[in-house]
Amino acid sequence: MKKTLVIIALSIVALSCSRNSITGRNQLALLPESELRSMSVTQYQQFLTANKVVSASASKDAEMVKRVGQRLVAAINSYYSGKGLSKELEGYQWEYNLVDSKEVNAWCMPGGKIVVYTGLLPVSQNEAALAVVLGHEITHALAHHGNERMSQQMVAQGLGVVGGVLTSGNAQVSSIFNNVYGPGAQIGVLLPNSRKQELEADHYGLIFTAMAGYNPQEAVSLWERMKKMSEASGQSTPELLSTHPTDDQRIAKIKELMPEALKYYKPMRN
Repeated sequence: MKKTLVIIALSIVALSCSRNSITGRNQLALLPESELRSMSVTQYQQFLTANKVVSASASKDAEMVKRVGQRLVAAINSYYSGKGLSKELEGYQWEYNLVDSKEVNAWCMPGGKIVVYTGLLPVSQNEAALAVVLGHEITHALAHHGNERMSQQMVAQGLGVVGGVLTSGNAQVSSIFNNVYGPGAQIGVLLPNSRKQELEADHYGLIFTAMAGYNPQEAVSLWERMKKMSEASGQSTPELLSTHPTDDQRIAKIKELMPEALKYYKPMRN
């Protein structure tokens, strides 16, 4: 009996794998993306209510965050349209907000809900480097990495395996979502991303950055600054780095990806 249940479970997991249209990789996805987008709207609003949002009309930094976000989204729309995949972006309701916090962090929830912390700006130092960070975080959302991580947790807890796919109405699923994306979690993201996920986020994030008119070569200097921050004596590891490892091997990989990204780069006209 136990062996039969295992076979059934493995079969359902296999059937729950979907092929990401951009990365081409098969991923475990036990939740519809529409469910995650709906849950994100609620969590995002709760987060903004509980934190100090910097007004774009009163701050050049907040205005910059929105400008970078809008240019990246325009680039993403163009990229998807060029591949005949515009339908993939249906249901995305993009928002970009700067929040007053000393944390060196930024994140994008499913459906395009973006937050940048003011603590990131002294490290990013310029608009192009900020675009690199947001391109990376947005790619995590576009590549459905959140769904993949949640699905892996659900399988580990025996959810959604026997009995089919669960939805946000399930208390245990909601709990897993809150642990990953909730205001009290290490959003940006809670669970350490796999090397494969990080490479995907770097790869396509650089392309979107370049298509938005920002020099993707800023990525190398940015991650070198981040690395020095984490190595600085007596300085705590930035929140962004706690889940986004930036070592010499990763920086080297970014350099390998650069020629491809530069093919998409056309400097913006102000």
